[in-house]
Amino acid sequence: MAKKKETPKRQSVRKALILISFLLFPVTIYYFSPVLIVEAARLGIINGSFIMFALILAASLVLGRGFCGWVCPGGGLAEICALARDKEAPGGRLNWIKYFLWAPWIGVIIYFAAAAGGYRRIAPLYGTWHGISVHDPESYIVYFFFVALIALLAWFPGRRGFCHYVCWMAPFMIIGDWLRHKTGWPALQLQADKEQCLECGKCAGNCPMSLDVPKMVASGDMHHSECILCGTCVDNCANATIRFAWHSGQGKDPR
Repeated sequence: MAKKKETPKRQSVRKALILISFLLFPVTIYYFSPVLIVEAARLGIINGSFIMFALILAASLVLGRGFCGWVCPGGGLAEICALARDKEAPGGRLNWIKYFLWAPWIGVIIYFAAAAGGYRRIAPLYGTWHGISVHDPESYIVYFFFVALIALLAWFPGRRGFCHYVCWMAPFMIIGDWLRHKTGWPALQLQADKEQCLECGKCAGNCPMSLDVPKMVASGDMHHSECILCGTCVDNCANATIRFAWHSGQGKDPR
């Protein structure tokens, strides 16, 4: 009887964290809401999602898109869906779809905040019931809509399709990571020794974001705007070619 492949300890921890985050999604969904932040801006209120997006942007200056790989509830659902249909998602130019959605959304927020005379009040729990998001029929509809959207995009385009094409939080982190990459201050990054690479393909086969990791290793540049620093390539590398590193430095522009 073939021995079942053991999940690396770090990946077990990561998957546990991201699963817990998804299970808490009924509580936290409004803190990630792209709609509630617009409604709050119209009233001059800094709400929970405003604060959350600001924190995500700040964290990305040192952790890149680590939020996506370790604690994002939508990412947790996407990885659960991958257990049923583990298909690579086409990337490249299609990844730019999220920017065409994000830019006008940010414009709407700025417009409503300006029309309200600026932000005048901070209310982190705005729109929730004592901090809980899903508490009435309307909020259940919102919750199941986003669950269905994330699941459908994970099923049809492939692994983390929502993260690639639709996620309104990803651009915040990509901008933060781009700023970090340009300035060169210390941050968590991936490094690889291409001389050690066995070209086994395990890194690409296990990547949740369907990145061409062997190509990144061969180029000597492990920085990629769609990398979520989940460490799957690190923990599944047969020859310890890829590793996490905390360092500064400027490399090639993010893809």
